[in-house]
Amino acid sequence: MAVPARKTSKAKKRKRRGNKKLTAPAIHYNKETGEYEKSHHISPSGTYKGEQIL
Repeated sequence: MAVPARKTSKAKKRKRRGNKKLTAPAIHYNKETGEYEKSHHISPSGTYKGEQIL
């Protein structure tokens, strides 16, 4: 079984654990439908960047 050669400092542990966080999803307001949607995704109406795709 592997054993660390040196004790991990509190600062090192905290820096590593600082990256384990949740980020809020990127959403924007669609003026045409009046709803909030995920950014960089096609809307349920089939439009993307103001152009009809579907």
